This record gives sequence, structure tokens and C-alpha cells, in this order.
Amino acid sequence: MSSVIVLDNGAGTLKIGIGGDRDPLAVVPNCVSRSPHSKKPLIADEILSTPTLTSSTLRRPIDRGYITNIDLQHTIWSHLFSSLALPAPCTSSLLLTLPHFSLSFPTLRRPLFEMTFEEFGFRSLCVSDSGSLVHMYETARSPGGVAARRGCSVVVDCGFSFLHSVPVVQGFRVNYGVRRVDLGGKALTNWLKELVSYRAVDVRDETLIVDDVKERLCFISLDVERDLKIARRPGKDNLFRCTYVLPDGVTLTKGFVKDKDEAQRYLSLYDGVVSPEASEKPDIDMADTLTKPVDRNTFDLTKNEFSLTNERFLVPEMIFRPADLGINQAGLAECIVRSVNACNPLLHPVLYESIILTGGSTLFPRFAQRLEKELRPLVPDAYKVKITTQEDPILGVWRGGSLLASSPEFEAMCVTKADYEEQGSTRCSRRFFQ
Repeated sequence: MSSVIVLDNGAGTLKIGIGGDRDPLAVVPNCVSRSPHSKKPLIADEILSTPTLTSSTLRRPIDRGYITNIDLQHTIWSHLFSSLALPAPCTSSLLLTLPHFSLSFPTLRRPLFEMTFEEFGFRSLCVSDSGSLVHMYETARSPGGVAARRGCSVVVDCGFSFLHSVPVVQGFRVNYGVRRVDLGGKALTNWLKELVSYRAVDVRDETLIVDDVKERLCFISLDVERDLKIARRPGKDNLFRCTYVLPDGVTLTKGFVKDKDEAQRYLSLYDGVVSPEASEKPDIDMADTLTKPVDRNTFDLTKNEFSLTNERFLVPEMIFRPADLGINQAGLAECIVRSVNACNPLLHPVLYESIILTGGSTLFPRFAQRLEKELRPLVPDAYKVKITTQEDPILGVWRGGSLLASSPEFEAMCVTKADYEEQGSTRCSRRFFQ
């Protein structure tokens, strides 16, 4: 059996490694960055090793879940195949995973298959979906769990472009049960950029820096109205206030949280230490709170730093209540319920009892607790709700692919180069999409 290169080609990050390994060789941004101070573009892993990323322009091959720039994707793949310790494509098979339904249109499939077989020369190709791979990995990791015993689960994929609820039955995705919310990690980052730029410092061109702010400081609130009242308090009584220091490109090349202890003070709310007045629920409209400007005169714009308060929990709140922020979409909990209801009623109890979270946005603190709190009133009382968070939600899809690549059934699932040369991209379309 030839070696297998497993490539999880996500819209935000790309994971690549060898089938059978536990972890990938590289987890890199799936984009190309160009700094105004340099003529040379930075590709994938080079972005992570560069000393400063201020005012960098990003180009991504995947937009809104679809591969819209196949030439840019070719550039990124070529760079990784040449810079990492991977077997030669001509002696290897490729297991490829992409965002859900990213190859729904034949015009998007053909360039990808041509690039795989004609330009890189892989021996064979297998295209799989992330939902079934996450299900496979979790059943192998927890053989006594409900998903393993019953063969069913709902994979909630909170990715870069979208949130998906994907029912999986007997290892296969139930296509008619998949439901989507049209926002993801990219939308959260853009919303945080707008808020910070409006209230404090212009960071509209600092996507990578705001990504870092989001990942370090944002969290899921379990009681939004209570936390909004606390966020209005002045000084140290505001448990959510913290400061992020921006890089200046000279003495500071990376941004950082100014006082980590200050940033963690809000945890006392969830340890039961909260003042009585904070527990009172005010009648506050979230949209008004978000759009209410802060007096710019209170900020010293000569300093390379800014403060965050209610942005820390109102930005991730979009996942559960997008309609409150002007987005005409159901929240994640309603999306899961609609996904389950589209399946056979006999499967409903099992599906609600085996919900698996994957994707980078599920790393927000208390994500699973909030989702269960939102789901419980929508689910019949007779059904149990059990939510499982993967040990590493970012690598869950890749690890499932690594398991599949090392299984004896893998070769039978592939389309070989000889098949492609004989029948063209039609053979791949019939094999993977019908």
C-alpha cells in the first residue's frame, strides 16, 4: 500500500500530514499574505514565522466556502509539498477534505481534479467530508459512547465561513439533514474589527492581530443581560475590562494582553462570586449597546493599546443570537434542531444524545455549556442532550482522515490516476458526489 497524504483544506487553516500519524506535520493559514513593507508574499507557514504582521493584506483561495482561486490554492499546495517532509505525490495517494458542499458545482470540481492528477501527479484521490471523519475519530476514541454503539451522531462544525449541523448515520453524512448558519470565525473577526475601530483604534487592516485578540480574550456568556450590566460599571468594578497592546513593528513585533490577571477576573462570575446587584436582569437591547459609541476623548490614541469590555462576549454571541445583531439567520441551537427534525423520527433520541463539537469557534470558553442551555428548551423533555467536545477541535477532521487513510478499505474508496486518464473528471464526480 502506498503512502497517503492527508490534507484537510479548510477555509481558514490547512492541516497536512501522513496517514496513520496522530498529528499533522503542519497546521498553517490557508492564505497568502503581503506586507506593505515587503515585495515578497508570505505563503502559509511563512506567515507564522514572520516577525511582524501589521497591515498585512491576505488573499485566500476559499471564499464563502467555495474554492474561488484555484491558482492561489495551487501555489499554497506546491509550497507545502516542497517545504515539508512529505512523500513525492507521484508515489502517494491524496485524501482530501474540504468545507461542506464546496464542490457542489461541476465547474468547481474539474479544476481541482486536474490540479491533483495532472499537475501534481498523485497516484489516486479520495475526497471525504468532515462530518463523517469527525464521527469516525470520535467512535474510535470512545468505543463505549453513544455514537459508537448506535452508529449515529450530529457533528456541529463551527468553521471559518459557516456553522454546519451534520447528521451522520452509519458513518455516512445525511445530506438532506445538513443545515447551515451563514456566519463563522471570519464574520466574528470582522465584527470585532468594526467594534474596536469604532470605539478605540482603527484596526480594519489588522485581520491577523484581531484574530489573536478574539482567540485570547473572547468568551461565551451564560447570562448576557447580567454581564451587560456588569460591563457598564466604571473602573475595577467592570470585571470584563482588559487591555490589549498592539505591536508597533519596532520594539514590539507581536501583540499581547497587558495584564493577564485582569483579563481573567470575569471567571469569578462563574465561581459563584458575584454581587447581588449584578444578578438583577436589566431591560437592555444588545444592538443598542453594541452601537453606542465610547467617547474617543477618553482614549490616548498615541498609545499602542486599546481596552475591551462587552465586546469580549457580545462578539461570540452572534453564534447563538444572530438576529439580535441584524443577521436574518437562526441561531446554532435552532439550526441543530432543524437538522435533527429532518431525519427519521426514530433517530431523534440518539442524535440528541451524541452531539459532537468541532471547529475553531468551539474553543471559546463555556461553548458547550451555553449550547446545552440553548438546546434544552427546544428538545422534548423525554430526550437526553449530551454534547461532546473534541480534545482538539481544530485537528478532529484531520485525525479522522488519518484513521481512514490507514484502514484496509481506503484503496477501494479512491479514484486512481488511470481511471481519471480514461474517464476524466466525470469519474471523480460520480465516485464522490453521487
